[in-house]
Amino acid sequence: MYATAIVPGLVVTVGRLSITESAHWLLARGKIELAKQQTARLLRRTPPYPRGVTLGGGHHRQAAGDHRQNRGYGALFSKDNRRATILASVPWFLQDLGTYGIGIFTPAILAASLGHKTKYVRNLSELINNDILAAKGAAMIDILLIVGIICAILLADRVGRIRLQIIGFIGCAAGLLLASFSGFCTGGLHVLLIFLGFMLFNFMTNLGPNAQTYLLAGEVFPTRVRGMGAGFAAAFAKIGAVMTAFLFPILLADIGTQTLLYILVGTSLLGAAVTRAFQIETAGINLETIGK
Repeated sequence: MYATAIVPGLVVTVGRLSITESAHWLLARGKIELAKQQTARLLRRTPPYPRGVTLGGGHHRQAAGDHRQNRGYGALFSKDNRRATILASVPWFLQDLGTYGIGIFTPAILAASLGHKTKYVRNLSELINNDILAAKGAAMIDILLIVGIICAILLADRVGRIRLQIIGFIGCAAGLLLASFSGFCTGGLHVLLIFLGFMLFNFMTNLGPNAQTYLLAGEVFPTRVRGMGAGFAAAFAKIGAVMTAFLFPILLADIGTQTLLYILVGTSLLGAAVTRAFQIETAGINLETIGK
């Protein structure tokens, strides 16, 4: 199962060896001629259009000088970039706690909650039956992930990244809270609350933080540190994902599903608060003006 990801990974790696370099990044370092070449290569078509590429020079050389002064990851925590670093990193970390936790363990939680799971597996057929129950429930809920990402694509520029991320975080908290209420119910209502809660969570996470954190991390930094900033944000977020993978089974066993859901409600609301406090809206903004 893990090996299936190797082939597309290798294809992408080979492809990246010949990908066009960012002209914006080159300009920020004063490499104007190389930026022209890369832009022309990116726009190459038959018939040729445009016929020539002209890029500015003076202020880009100044940007290159600024870059040399801010070289290294320390630039991300400078006064000019600290707000962007917090906005790009912390909400993404908090989002990964919930998204990976619920995503990885939705089948296990559903199989246990539906009431048909064999608690003490005695043979292979019972094990397979448990997996089928879990897969069916997870498949129904995961449809909302697709709906959510479609809505995110349609609304990101119309509504704005920040607003969608805040709404998404609050929606995630509402979905998890709804699922937690299942602990007070039995029978059909118990199952219904879990399904509705997880479906709302999946829709809201892909509408909001799961989609917008990717966009914001690649847009809120000045060009000279944009790649480094986006990479740092993604790496910081994956700390949350790894923590979730290791800690969720332990927490599920020690404190139970309901308490764990309450904790994730809190992390989702914290994500909304951090997004609001450090907001930088990039919808409709020329990214060359970021940081100026």
